[in-house]
Amino acid sequence: MILVFGGTTEGRIAVKTLDEGEGRYVYSTRSSLQDVDCAHGKHICGAMTESEMIVFCRENSVRIIVDAAHPFAQHLHTTISKVADLLSIPVIRLERKYTDINSPEITWCDDYEDATIKMKDRGIRRLLALTGVQTISKLKTFWENHDTWFRILNRAESMDMAVQSGFPQSNLVFYEENGTSGLIEVIHPDAILTKESGDSGGFKEKVEAALSCGVKVFVVRRPELPKNFIVVEGKHGLRREIEKLLPEFYTLHTGFTTGSCATAAAKAALIALLSGKKMEEILFRIAEGEMMKMPVDSVEIFTNSAKASVIKDSGDDPDVTHGCRISATVAYASHAGIKFYGGDGIGTVTLPGLGLEIGEPAINPAPRRNIINELSPLYSGGLDVTLSLENGKELAEKTFNPRVGVVDGVSIIGTTGIIRPFSHDAFIDCIRREMDVAIAMNCERVVVNSGGKSERFMKTLFPSLPPHAFIHYGNAVGETMEIGKEKNVARMTIGIMLGKAVKLAEGNMDTHSHKITVNKEFLKRLAKDAGCSDEALKVIDGFNLARELPSLLNEADASCFFPALLKQCHKHCAKIFPNILDAVLLSDDGKILSRIES
Repeated sequence: MILVFGGTTEGRIAVKTLDEGEGRYVYSTRSSLQDVDCAHGKHICGAMTESEMIVFCRENSVRIIVDAAHPFAQHLHTTISKVADLLSIPVIRLERKYTDINSPEITWCDDYEDATIKMKDRGIRRLLALTGVQTISKLKTFWENHDTWFRILNRAESMDMAVQSGFPQSNLVFYEENGTSGLIEVIHPDAILTKESGDSGGFKEKVEAALSCGVKVFVVRRPELPKNFIVVEGKHGLRREIEKLLPEFYTLHTGFTTGSCATAAAKAALIALLSGKKMEEILFRIAEGEMMKMPVDSVEIFTNSAKASVIKDSGDDPDVTHGCRISATVAYASHAGIKFYGGDGIGTVTLPGLGLEIGEPAINPAPRRNIINELSPLYSGGLDVTLSLENGKELAEKTFNPRVGVVDGVSIIGTTGIIRPFSHDAFIDCIRREMDVAIAMNCERVVVNSGGKSERFMKTLFPSLPPHAFIHYGNAVGETMEIGKEKNVARMTIGIMLGKAVKLAEGNMDTHSHKITVNKEFLKRLAKDAGCSDEALKVIDGFNLARELPSLLNEADASCFFPALLKQCHKHCAKIFPNILDAVLLSDDGKILSRIES
């Protein structure tokens, strides 16, 4: 079991991430006010003492503790740390993101006592405190002698706490009232006092609102976390640490894209070039923005350049580059900015539509931006970055690259930086990129087929179309139609093998056999409405594989049933794709069973 302490935005992220797994977890909050649905977990309420937490962990065989509580829940952090040490349980801290804001109008304070001293020293007479109801008693020596307003949650328990502290009820304001800027305009404070609560705590918005009004800002620094916490910054880091510590919690494990690997290698190479330090593990931000870490396999330092390599971890995704060495060589350059070059194993772009110039190395825009974002803060001069991938030329033949005009190597790709197991998202991204190429090549129509077999049959119907006009949709019929709509494809033709058609006709836009089974009752109703004989209904009731139907139905029934079947498939696809849509129903041996030309 995993024990999660939440009650925050980060707590919700933890629940969503854990619900992707198969293991059990408990989500613990101090109060019952946070409404959260736990698909595979249980929500419990009430603060735990150290001894209660020890008993709970032992009785429930807790293997990991996730601390997703508020950064200022210092007592809870300390208790978790003590219990974890005593029971040898690893703690993953799901930390917030913190934005650096530099301004001479911001005064940093170590704690509330320090804030009180500094506010008095700087002559603050009117204060808007945004630190929450629990800090009223901690700031009593200030508000007893200075005009102070506290913003609190509009809840009975918060009001009771404020009253018990002796604070005047007339000076309480609520989160629902006007926002920070509106409160500043009403109260006209000399300063605001807030906590370093991170991006999800609205820290940036509070500070910027005050500074824009010429109001001083006092900030209480977030307390340091215990040293035994493993700190991650988001859902991907949390999941990967759980995969490492408790592998059985997730059936399938995530991995890194080639873009993330290239970014990590490039950053490790630049650090070596600038400082001579050979990193064994590198911290970097993936394309989606989350801070992650990756082992560095090797680092070499030369006169004006350095090379670092990482080993590609694709998790449980059947990626051909899994386990391969991805390297980045970073060299000083006389030009401004960062230029990219393709080394061994990196393909070259030969067709338009990928967002890269023809002749450029196949390093996609998102990884390029990611590498630039990671390297630019470390060095402001010019750099040449050369990427390479071990055995990339051979591996590329097993990918979609030749279909989109990338030759002699693989692409450095990845829009998020993380590979989901057996990534459906990656496949959909391939469809999107292939459609971009077809549009850029001015194909008169795009022909989508379930796979290589149906593509061969469809190519005989449209021999004049270039290879880039033919795209595989696998089982993702609906998403392919959505992409066609998104790209405003003028004319699309869908080739449908009979095995997929009997599922698609009922409106199942994902035809995977693990998700959808053939509904024979639906097919019999369709056949009856189309005027098929009773014998046809018996055939449909008794077939094992849909591909058997052309040989089982007589000619009269086939001439009724197959057009009706295709008409239903076309109807569901046309609901999504609004432009010209043609459809072809194919038997297993490539015979055209029915055809619709719009």
